[in-house]
Amino acid sequence: MIDVRDNWRVLMLLVLCIVAALALFGPLGAGGDEASAIDESERISDPTNLQYGLDLSGGTRLRGQLVGMTAEDVTGLTSSNAGQVSSTVAEELNLDPLDVQVRPRPPDGPRTVEIYTENVTRQQFADALNQAGLDVSADQIRSGTTSETRDLAVDTIKDRIDRTGLSGANVRTVSQAGGGTFIVVEVPGASTQEVKELIGEPGRVQIVAGFPRQTGNGTELAMEPLLTQGDFQDIQAAQESPQQGPHVPVTLTDEAGQRYAQKMQEWGFTSTGVSRCEFNPETDEPDPNEYCLYTVVDGNITQGVGLGPDLARDIEAGTFTEDPSFVIDMLSLDGAEDVEIDLRSGALPTDYRVEDENFISPSLAQSFKPLSLLTGLAAWLAVCIVVYIWYRDVRVAIPMLITASAEVFLLLGFAAALGIALDLSHIAGLIAVIGTGLDDLIIMADEILQRKEKVKTGRIFQSRFRKAFWVIGMAALTTIVAMSPLFVLSLGQLRGFAIITIVGVIIGVAVTRPAYGDVLRKLMLEDVKRS
Repeated sequence: MIDVRDNWRVLMLLVLCIVAALALFGPLGAGGDEASAIDESERISDPTNLQYGLDLSGGTRLRGQLVGMTAEDVTGLTSSNAGQVSSTVAEELNLDPLDVQVRPRPPDGPRTVEIYTENVTRQQFADALNQAGLDVSADQIRSGTTSETRDLAVDTIKDRIDRTGLSGANVRTVSQAGGGTFIVVEVPGASTQEVKELIGEPGRVQIVAGFPRQTGNGTELAMEPLLTQGDFQDIQAAQESPQQGPHVPVTLTDEAGQRYAQKMQEWGFTSTGVSRCEFNPETDEPDPNEYCLYTVVDGNITQGVGLGPDLARDIEAGTFTEDPSFVIDMLSLDGAEDVEIDLRSGALPTDYRVEDENFISPSLAQSFKPLSLLTGLAAWLAVCIVVYIWYRDVRVAIPMLITASAEVFLLLGFAAALGIALDLSHIAGLIAVIGTGLDDLIIMADEILQRKEKVKTGRIFQSRFRKAFWVIGMAALTTIVAMSPLFVLSLGQLRGFAIITIVGVIIGVAVTRPAYGDVLRKLMLEDVKRS
């Protein structure tokens, strides 16, 4: 019968290893819910839930910046005049209102105004702000966007990639020493062209109403924005049917549904404009005599359809607002899927300008996997030989090597559970953990086993164990402090190395080192008594 009180550290290590095994091979892994999106051949060749980054699976790495300019520390900007400033700047610079972002802050924080274009000079931007009643000089304006805009772009890009079913993607911001902040996008298993098509455009989707409007000069075409991405409450999967063709079923928010119904009646879509639209975006221009609902993506009309009689009847009867649902028609299923992704993930605030691109061939990356495994095994075998030569006692060496292996196994389970995409930097971290872990175990064994013939009581054992653990704890703290800058700063792949090393050190101090101490006590002490 195992004494739980005396061996709880070893039992905890065993339990954690079981949990790690479930994360690696069972449903607890982050990849378990996305198994359907993974190619079946990949699942057969790799039975684990581990995900691999570019270095080990191939794919595309893009580095670029968001297009924009930012005016900082804007004097006179408040929450009350933010709307007026935004409209004035957009009008003065001939920009879409969506391309102007005003961020009024508390008095102790910076106030900024951003424009998402590269066709304006700093002086023109400053003049537009001054026309809005602010006091801004060209020296207060810099190229680039704010951190809030970059964070929004990172979240949007992540969401877009996730919705395609591609696993192991990594999107992060990286600051360089000379100034400037870049967004790095890494997508394993995807070509450069695929990634560019996915994130190269902002993905702003609008529903614009085009209809005839009577003016003093006769009939003119009116193009009125009707719906934007924030007006959709539910977006279903893109689909295709013989009756409707490719389309995306959507549901509006209550407020947007009421506005939609009101404008359709006001502009004549539910009366004279029912089904009065014959538009082909590939050959036609909007006709001032037609009533069309245009789907506009990034300023380009991708489809135009009329209001159907059934929907017009529901709007006139007032039942549409109870369930404000309809479909967005597209020319192709691919186009419908693109609109679905854009609606679900939201629009990028501005263009993502790619400045550097890199593609790693999957065949080349696949060759790194066995090499990485071979490197890890070589490191482990080298440690085995050194430990055995040093102690000449398998009772000390074998538990030490098993404990070190368990530490690596726990780290792999941690990576699988969180869905970390492993690359060469993580493998380097695992090898570093093997080395530092064995160092700590050797320190512990040497301290406890010195003059081992005199270690007769639990008091002596605990005294030496605490002394060794104090040294190990201080070494672990030093390692964590040394690795923290690599973890906090945006230093590319070095962050992966820091994450694995820090987590490995924490697991070692909290789990594996105490467990090894219990094993030593059982194997080496002649008679351990509690004191």
